[in-house]
Amino acid sequence: MSDDARAPEPETDPVLAKLDTLPVKPGCYLFYDKTGAAIYVGKAKSLRSRVRSYFQEGGSDSRYFIPILRKIVRDLETVVTSTEKEAAVLENELIKKHKPRFNVKLRDDKDFLCLRIDTKNPWPRLETVRRPSPDGARYFGPFHSATSARRTLHLVNKHWKLRTCTDLDMASRRRPCLQYQIKRCPAPCVYEVDRDEYAEQVRSVSLFLEGRHDELTGELEKRMKEAARAMEFERAAIYRDQLKAVESARESQRVVSVKDVDQDVVGLYREGSIAEVELIKVRSGRVADTVSFSLRGVELPDEEILGNFLTQYYGDEAEVPVDVIPDEILLPVLPDGAEGVSEWLGDRRGRKVALVVPQRGPRVELLAMARENAEHAFKEKQRASDDIEARLDDLRERLRLPALPRRIECCDISHLGGGDTVGSIVSLKDGQPDRKHYRSFRVRTKTEGDDYAAMYEVLARRFRRGRTAKEVKEAELAAELAAEAAAEAELASEASAIAEPGTELDAAAEVIDEARTETPSEPPPPSSGKKAEADWDLPDLFVVDGGRGQLNVALSAARDLGLHDLPIVGLAKERESVIGEKMVDRVYLPGQKNGILLRPGSSSLFFLARARDEAHRFANHIREKLGKARRLRSEIEDIPGLGDAVRKALLRELGSMAALRTATDAQILAVTGVTKRHLTAIRKVIAAPGAVVEPAPGPAAAEATPAEDRKDEA
Repeated sequence: MSDDARAPEPETDPVLAKLDTLPVKPGCYLFYDKTGAAIYVGKAKSLRSRVRSYFQEGGSDSRYFIPILRKIVRDLETVVTSTEKEAAVLENELIKKHKPRFNVKLRDDKDFLCLRIDTKNPWPRLETVRRPSPDGARYFGPFHSATSARRTLHLVNKHWKLRTCTDLDMASRRRPCLQYQIKRCPAPCVYEVDRDEYAEQVRSVSLFLEGRHDELTGELEKRMKEAARAMEFERAAIYRDQLKAVESARESQRVVSVKDVDQDVVGLYREGSIAEVELIKVRSGRVADTVSFSLRGVELPDEEILGNFLTQYYGDEAEVPVDVIPDEILLPVLPDGAEGVSEWLGDRRGRKVALVVPQRGPRVELLAMARENAEHAFKEKQRASDDIEARLDDLRERLRLPALPRRIECCDISHLGGGDTVGSIVSLKDGQPDRKHYRSFRVRTKTEGDDYAAMYEVLARRFRRGRTAKEVKEAELAAELAAEAAAEAELASEASAIAEPGTELDAAAEVIDEARTETPSEPPPPSSGKKAEADWDLPDLFVVDGGRGQLNVALSAARDLGLHDLPIVGLAKERESVIGEKMVDRVYLPGQKNGILLRPGSSSLFFLARARDEAHRFANHIREKLGKARRLRSEIEDIPGLGDAVRKALLRELGSMAALRTATDAQILAVTGVTKRHLTAIRKVIAAPGAVVEPAPGPAAAEATPAEDRKDEA
C-alpha cells in the first residue's frame, strides 16, 4: 500500500504531550479519567522521571493497576514542591480531598474505644470515647475490646483520685457522691481541692496510660517516701497502692527490648489486593499497645502502601497527637520518599524521627513479631468473613431461598393495651445490625390491639416504598443499558470510518473491547427523591415475628402490591403446647403447613433470632418513647392556633389548664401576647364559662392523623 493510501495519523494524546514538559523537581502528580475524576495521586523526587515511567511499555513498574491506569488516564496534573517533605504532606492532603480509587484508603477499627483526658479542663476526668476529635485533649488507645478499655478505666479510677462525673453533673451537685465516700474522688464539685495535687494525679495517669512505667515508678516512690517522712501515712499508702497497680500492669506486658527508646513497629501481610497492617507501640522496651488496619483493593507495591500508611496515620492529629510520635519507626521496607516522610515527622514531633529497616538484632525480632500479628489479624478477619458466608449459605439452604440472605429485615408490632401502637422494621447486613435501614411506623388506623391489622398497615407502607425503589432502579438500569448501546454503536461507527478496507469489523471490535475495559463514566447524581427511595430497597429475606397467621398477613400485604417474588418467612417463638410439650423455635414458609424446627444454637436460628429480638427491642423502644411524649403532653398543646410563646404565657399567668377553662374572655385577653385571634382559637375548644357550645374536633381528630413514616434517630 502506498503512503498516500495510508490512514491518517491519530491525534497526539494530550497526556503523552505533557510528558516532555514535566520538571525535574519534587512534587505531586494527579491522574484523571475521562469524567475528570482523580483516580490516582502520587509523589516523586523527580516528577519527570516518575510520571514518564507509567507510560513506558517495557518499564519495570510491577504494580497491578499500571496496565489499567494507562488505558483510562485522560489527563494529568502536577504540583511542584520545594522539598520531598512538602510533597509527602501535599500527597496526604490530596488523597483526603480527592479519594482516588487506586490509592490506599486507611481504614481502622473505629468501633474500638479510646480513653480521653482533657487537660485544659480545670478538673480533668478520664472517659471512654469512640471517635477521637481534634479538640486538644489527650487520647490513649484504641483498645482492642471494650472490656479492655473499661478495665483500664476502672483500674485508673480505683487508684488515682480523678472525678468520674460529667461536667453537667459536677456543676449541679450540692453534696459529694458515693465516689467521695469510698475515697476514690476528692469531690472538687463541693469541697476545696488542691489544684497542684490534682494536676499531679492527672500527670501520673497520663504516664501510666502512655506506658512510661519506669518514669512513673520513680515519681511514685519519691512521693511515697516524702509522705512517710512527713508522717502522712494514709497518703503514703495511696502511693504504695498506685505502685502496685503499675507493677501489675508491667508484669502483664511483654518485654521486647532493653533499649530505652520509643518505637512503633509496622508489620505488613498481604494476599493479592487485600492487606493487613499491624502497628505495635513499644514504649521504654515494653509493648504498650497494638492496632491493626485492613486495606482492601490495594494494587500497590509494599513501599507505596507503607508510605501512604505513614502519612495518613501520623498526619491525623486526632488519632496520633504530636507528643506520642516515637523516636523511631521500624518498617519491613523503606517507603517512597522516605527522607521526606522522616523530615516531615521530625518537624511534627519537634525532634528527629528515624525510619529504620532493621537487618539484625532485636529489632528484626520485633519486626517479625509485627508481621506475625498482621498475618494473624488477617486470617482471623478472613475466617470471620468466611464463617458468615457459610452460615448464610446454610440459612439459604434450610429456607430454600433463591439467593444468599445478606440483608434480612424483620417486623414487629408493639402496643400497650391497644394504645400507642407502633411497628418496627430492623435490618441486618451480613448478620450485623444495619441501623441506617431501621424504620419505625406509627399505626394510623384504630386497631384496638388487633396485631394483624396493624401489621398489614405497617408492611403495606414499607412494601409500597420498596416497590417504588425497585421501579426507580429498573428505570435507571434501562437508561444505562440504552446509553451503553448507543455508545457502542457510535464507537463501531467511528472505528469503521477510520479502518482500512477489509478490516472494518476487526477494528470496530477492537475499539469496543478497549472501551469496555475502561472505567465507565459516573452516572449523573440522583435527585433527592430517587436517593431517598434507594434507602427503601427490599431485602433478600423478610421475617415476621409470629407463626402462620402473621406470615399470611405479610404475604397478603406483599401480593396486594405485586411483590410475588419477595422471600417472606415467619419465626414463631419457643413455647409449650397444650399438653405441656416444649416446642422449639419454628420457621414457617409460604405454602407449607408445618414449620421447620430450628435446634437451639444452630447457625440458621442465630440470624433469625437476632433479627426478631432486635425488632422486638426497637418496637418497645419506640412505643415507650411515644407513650412518654403523650404522658408529658399538656392539653393546651391540642388547641390549634396557639404558638409556643402564647401557650407558655397562658400557663405562666393563669397557672394551669383548670384556670384556663374557668377564665373569662377579659382574663384571657389580659395575658401578655394573647390577641382576639388566639381567644377565638381557644373558644373553639374550651367554651366560655356558662356557655353551651357544640363539641368541636380537638385532640381525637389530631390523634387520628399521626406522624408519617420516619427514621429512628437513635
